[in-house]
Amino acid sequence: MSESYEVIVVRHGTRLTKRSDVYLNHQVYDESDGPHRVDYFFWIIRNADRTVIVDTGFSGEAAERRERTVLVSPAAAYAALGIDTNHPHQVVITHAHYDHMGNLGLFPNSPVLMAESEVRFWNSPVSTKRLITHFTDAADVAALGEVRHQNRLSTFTGSTEIAPGIEVIEVGGHTPGQSMVRVTTSEGVVLLTSDALHFWEELERDMPFVSCTDLLGVYSGFQTLRDMLDRGEVDIVVPGHDSTSLDGFAPLTGPLENNAAVIGRIG
Repeated sequence: MSESYEVIVVRHGTRLTKRSDVYLNHQVYDESDGPHRVDYFFWIIRNADRTVIVDTGFSGEAAERRERTVLVSPAAAYAALGIDTNHPHQVVITHAHYDHMGNLGLFPNSPVLMAESEVRFWNSPVSTKRLITHFTDAADVAALGEVRHQNRLSTFTGSTEIAPGIEVIEVGGHTPGQSMVRVTTSEGVVLLTSDALHFWEELERDMPFVSCTDLLGVYSGFQTLRDMLDRGEVDIVVPGHDSTSLDGFAPLTGPLENNAAVIGRIG
């Protein structure tokens, strides 16, 4: 079995907002407000042996309700990449927010992996509080419950290697079980941070995102990232929502032109 993969970064949505809507307690930084772009991604890890789906983006219904701009529908993106969503590909959900697990129904036969602490949280009373539900979608949580009912949901604590060269790492902070994915590629070890790091500025200036269930956990996650980089455990970091997250990687052409790039080559 091969231990090297290509990682496909797909930008499926975007929105233009302001900095005070993005950074927690922005006013304490004593700087003027201004525009800020948020891009929305999901990721595919694959080689000749397997395909792993990392998050499934937001649904069309959620995009319309929240006034997000859809650049390409996830279903169309999977089709363009030749991915049969009826095949039982491994799906990894890094956390249960609306923009990360909005299309679980596209993968009716797939096993789904999520941190145990994340699953417990979304089945607890506090998950119904308004500041929590604002960042999720009831239909998505119900879909996760159906996956669990069908015995397709598995969980982990800490970290787990789901295949040779692919490790899922729990960091918390943004949500209780927020996870990252580390992948071996021909261009080095890639770290898909998901929302452990939305934007580079968070890491550069210790500026947490507006939504977090554990502020100390967010800061700890930033330090975990720095330590991984300092120790040479990762070579390429891909933030979860930064407008530069496609920059520097080989762009894809065709239906996903300008909205997808690949890291690493196989075959």
